Amino acid sequence: MVKYFLKKNGALEMLDEPQPSCWVNISPPFDQEELTRIAAQFEIPLDFLTDSLDVDERSRYEREDDVRLIVVNTPLVNEVNAENEAFYITVPIGIILTIDHIITISAYENPIIRMFIDGKVKNFIPTDEPDFVLKILEQNVFRFLTCLKSLNRKRNLIEKELYDSSKNKELRQLLSIEKSLVYFVNSLSANELLKMKMKRSDFLGIRADEEKTDLFEDIIIDNTQALEMSNVYTNILNGTMEAYASIISNNLNQVIQRLTLITIILMLPTLVASLYGMNVPLPFKDSQYAFPFIIIFSIVISLLLALWFRRKRLF
Repeated sequence: MVKYFLKKNGALEMLDEPQPSCWVNISPPFDQEELTRIAAQFEIPLDFLTDSLDVDERSRYEREDDVRLIVVNTPLVNEVNAENEAFYITVPIGIILTIDHIITISAYENPIIRMFIDGKVKNFIPTDEPDFVLKILEQNVFRFLTCLKSLNRKRNLIEKELYDSSKNKELRQLLSIEKSLVYFVNSLSANELLKMKMKRSDFLGIRADEEKTDLFEDIIIDNTQALEMSNVYTNILNGTMEAYASIISNNLNQVIQRLTLITIILMLPTLVASLYGMNVPLPFKDSQYAFPFIIIFSIVISLLLALWFRRKRLF
């Protein structure tokens, strides 16, 4: 689906046909024939479109004649509800800069692009290509930070439940968070490298514009902060899972130890009863008080053994 936008009187308007300096947004569903037609219509290489739809495409930029491509990875809620799947995944957004248009394309409905369409991002101008690209990169970093805070809240809630639960549900949720953080760390690292290269090569041509240069530097700093947060949360999560595994192992050892001690304590009455069940002469065997004596004797030695274990702090 291809939509055309142009900002008039401070409001974003949808156009029926493309106009010079308009914003072209390409969103699913689409097929190969449509992509070929779009590539021919705007005179851009077809692989600029297809590469942007590859979910495994790394963040990068490329130039071919007068057409420039920027691929940046963005966070997205994972719609797959299978167990152990990540809460968030990362997918690329392709930003294609031509002489007359700026084109965005993604394989999924992207919340960052939706924010621009819904007017939630203020003071952006589609006709100012460097400014528009910087605004997309800025909102992308903000989206990462928001998702990271959401993952950290989930981790805190699950961590509280772990102490009162012996089921695997919480561990599977922690695994999903860990997978999300792995996606984030890889994507943020690639995005940071992309932005540093773009700044060094002045890919957007903003070196002479101090305001845009400062904005780009702020975006890089925020991206670095998001990357550091991802690494910190990953380390905390790994420590939490290791600590919980140790707690489970320790609890299991304590249960086995107590069961072993109970077995030893119960073994003594069994031993006494077995001895008096033999067909051999034994003390008190012919007495009328033999049975209560054996019961009392078995209870006493069991209690003494239990007290001894207690003094040794084995219970």
